[in-house]
Amino acid sequence: MRQHAEADLVGRGAPLTMWGALKEMRVAAFSIIALMLGGCMQGTLAPATEAGWTGRDRQLMANLPYRQVAIPEEYRRHIVDYTRKEAPGTIVVDTGNKLLYYVLPKGQAVRYGITVGEAGQDWSGTASVGRKEEWPSWTPTAGEHARFDHLPAFVAGGPQNPMGARGLYLYSGGKDTGYRIHGTNQPEYIGRAISSGCIRMTNEDAIDLYNRVKVGTIVIVLPPTHWTFGPHLADGPA
Repeated sequence: MRQHAEADLVGRGAPLTMWGALKEMRVAAFSIIALMLGGCMQGTLAPATEAGWTGRDRQLMANLPYRQVAIPEEYRRHIVDYTRKEAPGTIVVDTGNKLLYYVLPKGQAVRYGITVGEAGQDWSGTASVGRKEEWPSWTPTAGEHARFDHLPAFVAGGPQNPMGARGLYLYSGGKDTGYRIHGTNQPEYIGRAISSGCIRMTNEDAIDLYNRVKVGTIVIVLPPTHWTFGPHLADGPA
């Protein structure tokens, strides 16, 4: 249809300069739409205020034992338009793009950058948040001990702990799946697939999500090939 319309326009003697201008406008419009659908028009949210932090959060986050890194723009927290059909309050994990969405009312969501499971450790399915913890402890599983040498038997909660500032424990059928959504002491790996299957977030984002989520929240983890729409950034702030 587009080729016929272009031929008809030129055939009617439209000035070439006008046609060139129209073509440039069309290309520009399509480029803008493509960027929006791909979520590339970045309008980063301001970081979460410390109003939702505890006194322990402020103390521990002020004395981090790991280096702070600049998170790439596409993995920083945003408010985006959301066109899937999940109900507000649902968590949706887009493993292929290393993004997590917390669904808001009125067709919007909070989007966070994440680290996901490496090949052979990744998973998909539906679970629910069965437990929440602040600065959780970590007990490596037998599988983690088998894959990595010299792991401790137990690590107390704190910024040196790989679980980070918050943990959301995922349950299915009333049983702990062993998977978590949690903070990290390795923020440089946000946007990559290197974990043992858990979903990692920056500690700042983990605190933000934790404060939004209730026990019982549904968590949908999509396989890498299942994402069916291109969210784009909304105009308004959170």
